[in-house]
Amino acid sequence: MSKIFARFVKEESGATAIEYGLIAALISVALIAGASTLGNNLNNTFQNISNKMSNAATKAGQ
Repeated sequence: MSKIFARFVKEESGATAIEYGLIAALISVALIAGASTLGNNLNNTFQNISNKMSNAATKAGQ
């Protein structure tokens, strides 16, 4: 039993896999946050352009 426990303690591939999984999760969170922020900024920009075009069309029609 102690040999199995000692071998388990020496085994590092599981720890490495967990570390890679955590790194991948952190990168995913950063990408999602960045994409969300970029999407909101793009939405605001296009909304401003739309408003300006509507205002210009309204003034041109008067």
